[in-house]
Amino acid sequence: MKKLFALIMAMLMVAVLFSGCSEETKDPSKDWDYVEKAGKLVIGITDYPPVNYYADDGTLIGFDTEFAQAVCDYLGIEPEFVEIDWDNKEIELNGYSIDCIWNGMTYTEERDENMDFSEKYLYNNIVAVIRTEDADKYKTVEDFANATLTAEGGSTGEARISEYCPNCNYVASDSLASAMMEVASFSADATFTDSLIAYSQAGNGVYADLMVVPDLVLSQEELAIGFRSGSSLVDKINEAIDVMVANGTYADIAAKYAQTDNMILA
Repeated sequence: MKKLFALIMAMLMVAVLFSGCSEETKDPSKDWDYVEKAGKLVIGITDYPPVNYYADDGTLIGFDTEFAQAVCDYLGIEPEFVEIDWDNKEIELNGYSIDCIWNGMTYTEERDENMDFSEKYLYNNIVAVIRTEDADKYKTVEDFANATLTAEGGSTGEARISEYCPNCNYVASDSLASAMMEVASFSADATFTDSLIAYSQAGNGVYADLMVVPDLVLSQEELAIGFRSGSSLVDKINEAIDVMVANGTYADIAAKYAQTDNMILA
């Protein structure tokens, strides 16, 4: 009986120890210690050209992809990119499935209540993408009153639709690329989306018949990297970003992937 009691007590102590370790890793103020020890930064992304997307050979490329790699190289760790459901990004972050969200994410005061952000690193306008044949039909935001609109669920584009066209027909898409495909396939008349993907994709490939409505800017956004509230990763990433700007790495990547007039860092 004593041996059985001793065995049970030993098992309980081990359980407590492992529980303590688990809780310790879930302290945002120790995020950098955890990441540095693991040797990797787990980054939540979606397929979102030109910030994170796949080349024809299946290689992940893009502005944020290369920028994250450069930052991680400076910090002596490796990036690990994980595709997430954008609607569940905060759940993934706070559940420690990922360490940050680095995917052309717009900074908003609402999001700032639930997570911490890096310094802003990119401008990104919200614009309307339509079929080229509808160029004369949609010129102002009022023209979309009776249109069927789509946007990525949980995106800033969706928020602008709610703001400007609250009574229009709306169908959420699971990604920015899917939203543009809805327009191309006549399932929707337009999408309110990020200028980064709009200008890089509209008029090309499967989106050859799409265009951005000229001179219609629904809002100008600033992009930042999202972290858990209180995360010690924020200061480390900001330090690395400042170095990337100072040594020209940021400008080189920007020139490769993004419109230079969208750049925000100086």
